[in-house]
Amino acid sequence: MTAEPTEVLAETDALELLVCGAIEIEGRLVDASNTTLRAEISLDGVTRRCVYKPVRGERPLWDFPDGTLAGREVSAYLVSRATGWGLVPPTILRDGPLGPGALQLWIDEPEAAEALIGFVPAYDVPPGWLPVAAARDDDGDAYALAHADDPRLARLAVFDAVINNADRKGGHVLYPATGSVHGVDHGVSFHVENKLRTVLWGWTGKPLPEEAVDVLASLRQELGGALGEALEEHLTISEVQHVGLRVKRLLRAGRFPKPPADWPAIPWPPI
Repeated sequence: MTAEPTEVLAETDALELLVCGAIEIEGRLVDASNTTLRAEISLDGVTRRCVYKPVRGERPLWDFPDGTLAGREVSAYLVSRATGWGLVPPTILRDGPLGPGALQLWIDEPEAAEALIGFVPAYDVPPGWLPVAAARDDDGDAYALAHADDPRLARLAVFDAVINNADRKGGHVLYPATGSVHGVDHGVSFHVENKLRTVLWGWTGKPLPEEAVDVLASLRQELGGALGEALEEHLTISEVQHVGLRVKRLLRAGRFPKPPADWPAIPWPPI
């Protein structure tokens, strides 16, 4: 019988569970393009679900030839932890039943959780939402891809710009019962070329929140020390250097980035 979580684990406890726990695979998430497995992990009477992405199940990508997607998943968590925003669930790299891979704490969403990103009728964009792109359904009715003007999503947009996330779909944003917002699936991030592709373009060109400026300034310092050293275990030296360059450019501009002109700005499918 599956043990249901009774409380939210502290981050240090979650990391200990991921590092030392016994893994039992439950099954494969069939919608994922790379091998993605749901598993249970147990340690000292504590059992939680996790996502296990073995390196051996990764499909080669011509534009991400260096390192592993699993290493990029871990790198995204390391940057998230450094921001203090808690955007990425605890994630580590360890041996599992199918060899080395990324192991990430599973995030449960309540059935009543309301998404902050989606397609809405073009004539009825909810108050406080920001339209991103126009679309039509099979019947020709007009819709808008939009998201809430929510500070939690704004943090995620800044984070994605830092890690150069090439695949921020709406379905990669989770809404746990705690009221926080989590981003997952960061395997195609940290490229040295601008590949930012996201559904969170609603703040394009607008000034960064003051808290984001403070966090970016702190990140810039940490990249020259322990954070940079930790990232170099999973990324190339050039990729780590470009994280710092992106932070520097964001601070210099003081604004949310604009969509790239030479790269599709929105992932497909968006949701």
